[in-house]
Amino acid sequence: MSSKLEVLTPANSQLIFIDQQPQMAFGVQSIDRQVLKNNVVGLAKAAKVFNIPTTITTVETGSFSGHTYPELLAVFPENDILERTSMNSWDDQNVRDALAKNAANGRKKIVVSGLWTEVCNTTFALSCMHDTDYEIYMVADASGGTSADAHKYAMDRMVQAGVIPVTWQQVLLEWQRDWAHKETYNAVTTLVKEHSGAYGMGIDYAVTMVHNGDERVRHGKTIGPNPAK
Repeated sequence: MSSKLEVLTPANSQLIFIDQQPQMAFGVQSIDRQVLKNNVVGLAKAAKVFNIPTTITTVETGSFSGHTYPELLAVFPENDILERTSMNSWDDQNVRDALAKNAANGRKKIVVSGLWTEVCNTTFALSCMHDTDYEIYMVADASGGTSADAHKYAMDRMVQAGVIPVTWQQVLLEWQRDWAHKETYNAVTTLVKEHSGAYGMGIDYAVTMVHNGDERVRHGKTIGPNPAK
């Protein structure tokens, strides 16, 4: 049986963020950049919930790329940042070592979120798979390219080479798998409320309007209606 038929689990996965930096995001045209950041941070929080080992790597931070989003770093305040010169993260030995350490513990499914899809993500994915037996799961909506075509054709190229395309919420729910897993239930639903748009709004609505639960936030009194005379 192909190992690609095995779903992502908290035990078989690791995560890498590649070049989630301002100057790289400035060039993204394939996805709204605020949506991109939301998805990146949502994915990071998902990894935190499930204790997924996470590597953060950056390129040319001081010269032009800028620092990793503070919202991402706030999720992993203890993580080292692996700085590179090469656009291809696989060219850096520190990155290889970090991934190998986790792979040695059975985490050979590498979930990837990076900028840009057509350069840093593609070269990393192809080189990594060429040299190892790791599997690459490319998070399409937590990555971005310099145009819609650049992103699309990079994703197509990677898929043709065996990369598995996923979305950030798909990864989150694959890790959760069963709502009977109560140890992560509350954290996952809280994350969904904050980062999953209409899905999160729906959960808020169901909790308060269907199940008569409390609202998530405290607020002032509800006053009115008071029709004007």
